Amino acid sequence: MNKEFRAVWVATVDNIDWPAKPGLPLVDQQASLINDFDLFSALGLNAVIFQIRPCCDAFFDSAFEPWSEFITGTQGLHPGYDPLQFAIEEARKRNLQLHVWLNPFRARFAKRLSPPAPNHISVMHPFIVKDYGPFQWLDPGYELTHEYTLGVVREILHHYEVDGLHIDDYFYPYKIAGQQFPDNDSWALYKGPLSRDDWRRDNVNRFVESLWKAVKATRPQAQFGISPFGIWRPGHPAGITGLDQFADLYANARLWLQKGWVDYYTPQLYWKIESTGQSFPKLLAWWQEQNPQIPIWPGLFTSRIFDKTPWQPEEIVNQIKIAREKGAMGHIHFSAKALRNEKMAAALGEIYK
Repeated sequence: MNKEFRAVWVATVDNIDWPAKPGLPLVDQQASLINDFDLFSALGLNAVIFQIRPCCDAFFDSAFEPWSEFITGTQGLHPGYDPLQFAIEEARKRNLQLHVWLNPFRARFAKRLSPPAPNHISVMHPFIVKDYGPFQWLDPGYELTHEYTLGVVREILHHYEVDGLHIDDYFYPYKIAGQQFPDNDSWALYKGPLSRDDWRRDNVNRFVESLWKAVKATRPQAQFGISPFGIWRPGHPAGITGLDQFADLYANARLWLQKGWVDYYTPQLYWKIESTGQSFPKLLAWWQEQNPQIPIWPGLFTSRIFDKTPWQPEEIVNQIKIAREKGAMGHIHFSAKALRNEKMAAALGEIYK
């Protein structure tokens, strides 16, 4: 791809970006999404990463999963239209790519607005759903978890003309101090030679490979992208410190890149340029070195402009400049609400001219 990929994540979980709150009238939901898409187009973006399955629920008409409670306030309640189809149509009008964003293993969010619908996975197959902290998760140790999630993916790719499919950094959940993920039952079924940690990583590796194959078999023209945590392991490259996703999330994100199981990679490089333990330039260069054939489009934490100690828009602008200097012809902003900020929008409008 010669043209720079300029994208934004539109997060629907907990109504981070859209809709503004559950239960908004249909016309208000649609009007706000149109306003956002107009803004993205006016700024010079060319792609939207739209979250359509935050918690084994749906922002699309699914035969498997219930309508999301983040739309109406009640899981399973029909919103009166198909948000994904609406988003696709509005994106096309503005020459925006529309990539669907799924969370493969998160089953319920911490804040729950309603009881689970009768066709939610926690009701249909409760044995594969595990409580861990305030969330519920599908257990990747069960083959049913893989089969079920891949079925949802195939359904989306069969029925909707999307340009890509995208997953983020949630595989096994982020660890809670002193608590083991409760997968004793699925682990007990495994009779192979791997240690428990390696078995967990293998569960995720097999899922990612299967997901890649499912996308290519079902909708070959769709791009498959992953947005892993920005650090593979501390010390890679030298001087990098922070969370070890290989050990904590059981995510061997370097392996998937080296195997070529993606069309693009968006490591979440959510730190400042001058950060020493999490250097934006060093991490970007390291990811690019792992498979030079696959585009690395960094994830930018643009919403840090809202922090108590806010980033200035120039930080994001300079990160885009560094990415361009390093040959990374693309990036994704987290998240849409940051682009509604006048100062941020003005800064991006300049660099995207």
